[in-house]
Amino acid sequence: MDIEVLTGSCLCGAVTYEVRGPFLRFAHCHCRRCCKATGTGHATNLYASPERFEWRSGRELAVRYDLPTARSFATTFCSRCGTPLPHHTRSGREMVVPAGSLDVLPSLAPQVRAFWDSRMPWSCTMDDLPRSAEYPEGWR
Repeated sequence: MDIEVLTGSCLCGAVTYEVRGPFLRFAHCHCRRCCKATGTGHATNLYASPERFEWRSGRELAVRYDLPTARSFATTFCSRCGTPLPHHTRSGREMVVPAGSLDVLPSLAPQVRAFWDSRMPWSCTMDDLPRSAEYPEGWR
């Protein structure tokens, strides 16, 4: 069996990385901290063992923020473009890889929606909103 290798990068392309399977888990997190850190209704993260992760370029541009009031919450981002980037958990036992920064789709699908009860009321609900491949007419 081949080992799955995923690449990722930031929006400006200055930071690149590689992460290799097997992956520990893949989850959507709806906690308020993840909402604040991403500016969205949830964070979607792939988790991997640290030895399965490697920075390819731009590591010096990655800025980490550890929330002082939390036991384990942190976020990392590109200092040029602000893209959320992978980071070690505070324990160092796992890498948290923001799925939106991946350049390659993982074969694994998200397995859980964590902190669902604290989700934003407008986030990820089953609804009948229209779907559009691009911005709807008149949005630009």
